[in-house]
Amino acid sequence: MESRPQRRPQQTHHGRVVRVEWLTPHMIRIVLGGEGLAAFSAGVFSDHYIKLQFPHEGVAYPEPFDPARIRAELPREQWPISRTYTVRQWDADTGELTVDFVHHGDEGVAGPWAAAAKPGDVLYFGGPGGGYTPTPDADWYLLAGDESALPAIASCLESLPKGSAAHVFIEVSGPEEEQKLLTPADAEITWLHRGEERVGQALVRAVSEFDFPAGSPEAFVHGEAGFVKELRRLLRVEHRIPLDQLSISGYWRTGHDEDGWQSSKRDWNRSVEQEQEQ
Repeated sequence: MESRPQRRPQQTHHGRVVRVEWLTPHMIRIVLGGEGLAAFSAGVFSDHYIKLQFPHEGVAYPEPFDPARIRAELPREQWPISRTYTVRQWDADTGELTVDFVHHGDEGVAGPWAAAAKPGDVLYFGGPGGGYTPTPDADWYLLAGDESALPAIASCLESLPKGSAAHVFIEVSGPEEEQKLLTPADAEITWLHRGEERVGQALVRAVSEFDFPAGSPEAFVHGEAGFVKELRRLLRVEHRIPLDQLSISGYWRTGHDEDGWQSSKRDWNRSVEQEQEQ
């Protein structure tokens, strides 16, 4: 099933940082809790996402924090910076929300925030959205992505039917970025180390060389838009996998920040679909 994010009214929530854990040199886990999550709920989809809101330093925002009111009352340059992140885990019993952040030094907005986060810090966000969960009747599952897709892949793995066959390809910068992933499935997990290659090159090569098993698969392919386009063509054109058995999305694009990528993503997706369905 080619992923189409579920559209729903965006409710604003806020969480206070409870714990901070460096999973790897470039992956930070933030656990949020507190009464600001009382109305939050997730768990229907494996690819749940939230829209984080990062206020500009020195700007006085109306209280309670309301993005709609902010957009109505403040100039655009003072609007909070929005970034999309996967819900790694939602524990309804404890009321704790886990989000994993890729960190590359001072680059970006969310990564530096996560690196400096400490217990008690507040994070505002909208959502959740989502659109994919593994169907139970696939003959086997293909999961592929880079670091940005790792939290969603980990969530998908935990959602797979017990004993089902899964083949997983994850590209990271090096062996130090590998994580222990748990799943009830019979999963073969292949870690690919990028080194000096461009993002996605090792991933495309590995999936292209993979000997697809017999049967009807379901594929989840997410990450940098360039390699997502290549793998979409591989799955749709060469392996003729139907659209309703694919969840494919470009989370980001080399050379673009999220604002630039999101503004052009719909047109980019349409052009890719037209090119590959001809």
